[in-house]
Amino acid sequence: MNAQFETPAGPRGRYVHDEPLARHSTWRCGGPAAHYFEPADLDDLRDFMPHIAYEPLTWLGLGSNVLVRDGGVSGTVIATTAGLTRHRWTSANTLRVEAGLACARLARMAAHADRGGLEFLAGIPGSVGGALYMNAGALGSEIWQYVTHAELMTRDGRIERFSAPAFEPGYRHVTLPVAGWFVAAELELPAIAAGAGMERIRAVLAQRNATQPTGQATCGSVFKNPTGDYAGRLIEQCGLKGYRIGGCHVSTVHANFIVNDRNANASDIEALIAHVEREVERHTGVALEPEVRIIGERSEARA
Repeated sequence: MNAQFETPAGPRGRYVHDEPLARHSTWRCGGPAAHYFEPADLDDLRDFMPHIAYEPLTWLGLGSNVLVRDGGVSGTVIATTAGLTRHRWTSANTLRVEAGLACARLARMAAHADRGGLEFLAGIPGSVGGALYMNAGALGSEIWQYVTHAELMTRDGRIERFSAPAFEPGYRHVTLPVAGWFVAAELELPAIAAGAGMERIRAVLAQRNATQPTGQATCGSVFKNPTGDYAGRLIEQCGLKGYRIGGCHVSTVHANFIVNDRNANASDIEALIAHVEREVERHTGVALEPEVRIIGERSEARA
């Protein structure tokens, strides 16, 4: 890393070495980031990017839907949720939001403005950037139904704006028009009856609390749903609810969740993911595909 980032002339945001990523993961485990940067805002990030042109980059939102291996992450981790949270209505129905904004906050923001469609995001424990990258969805809706434009930051710090047809969203993924990372998006949201959005959000959260292990250390759903079926149903069918490896177990509330309840390390969770995959394929013939991103190095790689 260029020495300028050790001085007041460096970035305005928080830049540190060996940041424990367990603090930034909803699974509450994982090794450190070699370098960790929380940009103060989009301009700060844009100025920072050219100085790390040759380092591996990992972008992190709220730390859900990700498993950080115990050996940590080399290169630089860019964390968006501290500074990339600006938002504004650009018209009566169009909202521009930056990538670090929490999905739950976005859902409430739209609902309070009596604009609909995003209520499902109230139950998704991630940020806008992750939601765009994964085409987050629930209850029959997906975020890319509402995106009109999205902005990507390239490796050299340029921001490129594209209209929605330039992207190819699918189930839990989207193909980008150029290599880069989401930094903002514009969403067009229809007007709804006064108070209807918050009423819908309350229903979404009530359903989530009744059917998912809320208030526990999970990443959200671990596996994608196979076509025409549900991962949780298949895992439960194989008798795996409650199955434990080390400090983690398959949730007894919803089988597509893995709970860290006894200070599990990442290797425990990764082993449990692999065990579930093997057992489901052995019993049902279905090869489950993880939805969770697994990043970093195993501990022996950094020993």
